Amino acid sequence: MGGNMSTSCLFRRPDRRWSVALAAGAGVIMLAACGSTGSAGPAASGGTPAGSMPGMHMPKAAAQPGKAVAANTVAIKNFAFAPAAVTVRVGTTVTWTNTDEEPHTVSATSGPFHSGALINGATYRYTFTKPGQYQYLCTIHPFMHGNVVVTQ
Repeated sequence: MGGNMSTSCLFRRPDRRWSVALAAGAGVIMLAACGSTGSAGPAASGGTPAGSMPGMHMPKAAAQPGKAVAANTVAIKNFAFAPAAVTVRVGTTVTWTNTDEEPHTVSATSGPFHSGALINGATYRYTFTKPGQYQYLCTIHPFMHGNVVVTQ
């Protein structure tokens, strides 16, 4: 066979279009999902939602800081700080523990603390010496927000 010969075929399933390109000269077969065709798809029948990949998990939306709770420990789990807002007294040390498989940071948006990357199981501690409100986030995943309210 002379030259590079390339063919494309379009296969259809009821819920998705799949495109297969065959480059005969290189002997390469590529299979790519082209996305949902807008039909109800497998999600309506209890299968994998259209547009998702089996085995892949997207982080849940981060909880928005609500009413602060009295606590001095914060878990980092499911790409969120839990609780997202805490109230402590001056002189209290707050401890953050990363329980996610991904690294996270605890970084004040305009304040005195920054943890650096915390791997799974790592902790960061900060002692609050002045009253005020301290907003923080994960610099790796900036959609993750938290708040510490420090009272007298």
